Amino acid sequence: MRTALGLSESATRQVVSAAGMAPSLFNTQPWRFRLCPDRIEVHADPGRRLIGHDPEDRELRIACGAALFNLRLALDAHDVAPVVTIEPGDLPGALAVVRRGLATVQSRDDAALHQAIKHRRTNRHPFLDAPMPEAYRRVLSFAAAAEGADLRTITTPAERFELRCIIAAADQRQRDDVVCRAELEAWTGDRHGHPDGVPLAVAGPRPEPQDPWAYRDMGNGFARVRSRGEDFEAEPFVVVLSTRMDGPGCQVQAGQALQRVLLTATALGLTASFLSQPIEVIDERRELRRLLADGRHPQAVVRLGFGAPVGASPRRDAADLLLPVGSAP
Repeated sequence: MRTALGLSESATRQVVSAAGMAPSLFNTQPWRFRLCPDRIEVHADPGRRLIGHDPEDRELRIACGAALFNLRLALDAHDVAPVVTIEPGDLPGALAVVRRGLATVQSRDDAALHQAIKHRRTNRHPFLDAPMPEAYRRVLSFAAAAEGADLRTITTPAERFELRCIIAAADQRQRDDVVCRAELEAWTGDRHGHPDGVPLAVAGPRPEPQDPWAYRDMGNGFARVRSRGEDFEAEPFVVVLSTRMDGPGCQVQAGQALQRVLLTATALGLTASFLSQPIEVIDERRELRRLLADGRHPQAVVRLGFGAPVGASPRRDAADLLLPVGSAP
């Protein structure tokens, strides 16, 4: 493996591997990295686009932003102070570039987040039906704010009912779309030997008609049927991450904020999954923005709570994530 930013080959592999452990829609891992002596570039991988579920590449860029945040933490842990430029105009195709800044010592909080990278999971199983401590809510909100985003808790019965309806409408649109159905089939279910996608082992149980919230069947029709007493929590803790502005660069920034929230949640002993359907369907995203009533742009809908440990999704090898120097993405 090539090296970058003065790191050894082993350290370079470690930081790229850490970046590649970010979450992405259907675990497509839609990122590539170009290693140069003075920088690491973050690119989208167009071959992993989801044209049905993510026609605007919004979640692709959010995923790349989450990978960028992991990259920042890993570099900092290796004594490289990361200086990030989003949408660098001098590097065509790059979503972001990281260069070396003045030497600093990684903060204790960021060191804890770096350690949380390997423990973070998307947990598609039911959580405990337990309230979220107020102190945890504040810490998670601070985490989003540290990356320029807002984390709005959906609390009132009226808002929660409307959000459920918005998610259900988006979910039904995708169920009715032939391209979306083909993508779901391609990236989920029986995926023995694949280093990506959502295999049955981490798909969670099959959604059932009594579920008040619209959960995706990530088992491609083969997910485990729930036993008695295994229903999802009646009142899940649901938050909407939003940004003041929108656009490709804002979506990359939203991905960084999302990953700081997810790693903070992991460090607190929480677990998370996504209700991202209304982010992916433009009409329902407009409805969600209207529900927020503050003019901000919704970028992610996340369910957080306390749950049993789950297995890790498969990951591509670090070498497979690299772009050759001088090549097009």
